[in-house]
Amino acid sequence: MNYRLLLTYALALSLCLAADAQNREKKPSNYPPQLEGAKVEVYKKIGDVELNIYIYNPTDHKPTDKRPVAVLFFGGGWKSGTPAQFEHQCKYLASRGMVAMTADYRVLSRHGTKAKECVADAKSAIRWVRQEAKRLEVDPDRLVAGGGSAGGHIAGCTGVITGFEESSEDLAISSKPNAMALFNPALVLAQIDGEDPLPADTMPTLPERMGVDPKALSPYHHVEAGVPPTIIFHGKGDTTVPYKTVEQFTASMKKAGNRCELIGYEDQPHGFFNYGRSENKYFEATLVSLDKFLVSLGYLEGEATVGKPQP
Repeated sequence: MNYRLLLTYALALSLCLAADAQNREKKPSNYPPQLEGAKVEVYKKIGDVELNIYIYNPTDHKPTDKRPVAVLFFGGGWKSGTPAQFEHQCKYLASRGMVAMTADYRVLSRHGTKAKECVADAKSAIRWVRQEAKRLEVDPDRLVAGGGSAGGHIAGCTGVITGFEESSEDLAISSKPNAMALFNPALVLAQIDGEDPLPADTMPTLPERMGVDPKALSPYHHVEAGVPPTIIFHGKGDTTVPYKTVEQFTASMKKAGNRCELIGYEDQPHGFFNYGRSENKYFEATLVSLDKFLVSLGYLEGEATVGKPQP
């Protein structure tokens, strides 16, 4: 009996089992999510990767409709997270008459990608909705991009930053939304007047996390006239993305002649708006303000129904 050969086989088997266990750990059991009531479509394929978009239609949606539409992107530092984060915001917006979608995109932990690929996927999602607008029965000229944290960042990039498009797509179809709704977004990723905008332990990691010079993906540094009307929800106690950064972005937007509303929440930390936190106090508060913003744009009508039984 060749004991050395047996030992080699045993070692190889143990390494394979360990790798398999590690891969299972990296892929959370709640991914891809199963979202109740959502219609699932693939909006983008990259190699063998398929990216889903989860669609919530109003109950009275008809084939002749041209509904306003929102596309929301989850947070997770460009490395994790799932579309389930915005499930409940989507359900609410659908109850108010919009088509609401929460989109997947590539992240570091699952796909080995950098933030620049996250931005490219966000732009692809916006373009896909416009391209499929007639079939989806949505209005391509009343399209809201939104998201939280890193998702807020990539949504912001769709409205502010040019480039980072997929060359294989029809670039004649715009990937720029008509409005933006951003929840504790990372909008300043490079120095302003020699000062670092983010915590000291974050700044050195940005070039690697972005995959490009962080300034190229820093919405603040690209603001000019013509950025879509924007609303921002941010906790004043946020230590991950300091409140000062969204104040700076808002000031830059207004200086350029763009509409930008910033609503700050005293003492609230990063992710304060998520469903299930603080007995949904801030989940509901941000939705009420978002509803008013959308009414002001003509995307919704009537009064907010947050907290009331939904159809």
